[in-house]
Amino acid sequence: MLTEHRTVDPQLGQVLRRLKLGPLGEVLPERLAQARKNGMDPEDFLLVLLSDEAERRRHNATTLRAAKGGLARDMVLDAWDRHTAVHYDRDLLDRLMTLTFLDRHEHVCALGPVGVGKTMIAQGLGHIANARGKSVANHSAVKLFAQLKVGRVDQTYAKQIRQLTTVDLLILDDFALHPMDMMATVDFAEIVVERHRKASIILTSNRDPSEWIPMMAEQLLAQSAVDRFTNNAHDLVLEGPTYRPHQKPGKTA
Repeated sequence: MLTEHRTVDPQLGQVLRRLKLGPLGEVLPERLAQARKNGMDPEDFLLVLLSDEAERRRHNATTLRAAKGGLARDMVLDAWDRHTAVHYDRDLLDRLMTLTFLDRHEHVCALGPVGVGKTMIAQGLGHIANARGKSVANHSAVKLFAQLKVGRVDQTYAKQIRQLTTVDLLILDDFALHPMDMMATVDFAEIVVERHRKASIILTSNRDPSEWIPMMAEQLLAQSAVDRFTNNAHDLVLEGPTYRPHQKPGKTA
């Protein structure tokens, strides 16, 4: 039984904290007991201990990046119910989960009616990219264009646009939900042009791409941006009943 040495020597704990390894103190007693019981080589013991710390730091960094990128913790594809009545191209989703589209600077267009799971799939792909060390930014399209409008006034516009055009993966949720004024149209066009064949966008929409251009203020500019985006995008169409009952509190897949 691993019952001995349940606390770390205070002096050792002090040294760990000075080296910014304080969290190791939580697993060290158990690891020491395992090492003594199994007669571990000191080098093997050190490898196991430092691997614990490396994994903890990796997990924390991934969690922080996800939060900074606006990804919801529960919007992960591990939680996606494959038995849902929502119809979609499962092979395409499996290919997208490999992130080859990201390596090729291609886009993803998730289309379908309200509630079928477009946002969950978009953010789920974002979480996979984040776990692989890619920078991700997830935005509601309506809120983003409103923020950019404010940015023109408070002098943050250039910084915002720079972030939107340089992040590895940009997610725009609920695109073309409402009519877009001239500023929003210009901003969307600039984002698409600057990211064209340089970085990927995942866009979700309740509307077919043929409906996007009439929703924008300047038709020629809109056509140019939509043409660039759609002709470099994988179309994931979701159809069927709402997926949201699967996400009710206490619901298990």
